[in-house]
This record gives sequence, C-alpha cells and structure tokens, in this order.
Amino acid sequence: MNILITGGAGFIGTNFVNLISKKYPDYKITVVDKLNQQGRKENLDSVKSKIDFQNFDLVQFENLSKLFKEKEFDFVVHFAAETNVDRSIENPLEFVNSNVVATQNLLSLSHKHNIKHFHHVSTDEVFGELPLDPSIKFNEDTPYDPRSPYSATKAGSDHLVRAYFHTYGLPITISNCSNNYGPYQVPENIIPLFILFALHNKNLTIYGDGKSIRDYLFVEDHCHAIDAILHSGKAGETYCVGGGAEKNGIEIADAILAAVPETKSTKKFVKDRPGHDLRYAIDYSKLKRELNYEPSVSFEEGLRKTVQWYKDNPEWWEPIMQNLYIPDFLKEKN
Repeated sequence: MNILITGGAGFIGTNFVNLISKKYPDYKITVVDKLNQQGRKENLDSVKSKIDFQNFDLVQFENLSKLFKEKEFDFVVHFAAETNVDRSIENPLEFVNSNVVATQNLLSLSHKHNIKHFHHVSTDEVFGELPLDPSIKFNEDTPYDPRSPYSATKAGSDHLVRAYFHTYGLPITISNCSNNYGPYQVPENIIPLFILFALHNKNLTIYGDGKSIRDYLFVEDHCHAIDAILHSGKAGETYCVGGGAEKNGIEIADAILAAVPETKSTKKFVKDRPGHDLRYAIDYSKLKRELNYEPSVSFEEGLRKTVQWYKDNPEWWEPIMQNLYIPDFLKEKN
C-alpha cells in the first residue's frame, strides 16, 4: 500500500507516521510538509529510513502533481493545515491558502489519479460553540457555525472534501476531532504552553474568566481513530473523534501546576481573545458503535506522559521558546 501523509512532520502527523510505520511495515510512506514552525523534519528522525520525505508547500501544484504521477498513491491522509486561532485572526489569508487552496489541490489530484481513500483531518471548531450544558455535544449532524478565520477555513475545506465525494465520487472520509495534546506539540496551544511556562516559572496566562471548556484528546488515541477510519470507515462519512475529558482553562492550569510541583508559576487572567468560543465537546458514539473506538488514555495519564516528554526533550522545545508566538492583543498584558 502506498500512502501520502500531508503535514506528517507536524504534531498529529508525526504521531500518525510513527503509528503507521510500526503497524504496517510494508506500507510505502511519503510525507509532505512545508516545515514551518509547526512542522519539523527532526520529528521524523526515528523513522526516516522508512519514509520518503518531501519538503514543499501544498499550494505548489506542479510539485504536488509530479509527486502523484511518480508515486501512484492508494491512500491520502491530509493533516497539513495552519491551526492557531490567534494567528488566523492576525493573518487570515495565510489560512485560506494553507487550509482551502492546498486541500483543493490535493482533491483535484486525488480524483485524477483514482485514489482509493482520501481522509481529511478536521476540527470540532467548525461547529461553533456549545453552551455549558454537559448534555449537549457536537456530533456528525451538528450544523457548521465557524467563528474564527481558522475554523472558517477548516469548514471550507470540509465542504470541498464532501463536494468531491458527491460530485466526482472520490472515496473520502472526514474526522472532526477535539483538542489534541501530547508529544511533539508546538507550544502555541494551552497544554504544551502551560507546561513550558511552568518549567520556566512563568505565569500561566488564562483567557477571560477561564471558564471556556474544551474536550481533550490524547494524540495517540486520535491516531488510532484515524487508522480505524482509514482502513474500515465508510466512504462519504464523517466521524467525530473525542477524548471524553472536558476541562476549562482554570482546570488545565491547576492540573499542570500540580504536575510540575517545583514551579513558582501562578495563574494570571488576561484579556479574552476575539471570537473565543465558550465550549466544545464531542459525542463520539458513532465512531464507537461502527469502528469500536474508545479513548484508551485518561486525561490524568495523558497529561503525566506529556509533562514527562517535555521534561525529557528540552533540545526539542528550547529553540521554539526563543521565538514563541504571542498575539498582538495580548502583548500588553504579558
């Protein structure tokens, strides 16, 4: 089997490449990544002898077309995307190119070359926000209501993927996941950022009143879910992938302060960001019912593993901390 994994040097992509290379040693794996701050080639050092790595931007259609002609892919798994909400607020055009135009390029070539299965990795943020009522969760039938440039561009790419199924018969699946955390996550997201802040005795800056809730999913569980969808999912279907661990910003900060007991950090509340959604939560019962998916790593275990990984790998994150992204509307508060 010949598989293309886009964004395979990024956070979730790296973990997925590691899983696929171990579980399916006979697969021919090609990784394409443009290697921005979120994608780092050294993430794949442990599997570099098992993959063909290509460094270019998916908006470069000629490079992508040449690769499709040479490789004759069976599967495409599309992780590549710009994902940081704060950066999308300051530079939405970059997100349109990376999340919409790049996806269109992949779909066009996948259709042309008769790909057997195109899997698109998306986010629960396309659904908008939920009230604080724990009985209400996103599912595969939730209407789209994106509220940031990031989620709007991911919603657009989801719609394009579905259009290629209905219009051209391209065998696709889509997964919408909750907030991932785990090894190799660039510290633009709350868990790795707070871990590194705690290790450096910096205050843990919490947006607004800290009561916005997210459903947290350990990245290895997410990768197992995508594996199941890729090999057993039904063409044309969407699957929501959740972790069953709803936490607000205060709870995340408290958990990390407890996991790094030596820290001198404290919680600090800062100005809320524009368009900050109140709550996300995933109902993954369809995935459980049809593909036997169940998160195997509790939040407590996953956080312990994640904290330990960052403690054990300072050479990975130290260069990132020197150029850490801080959105303009928070700079005056830090």
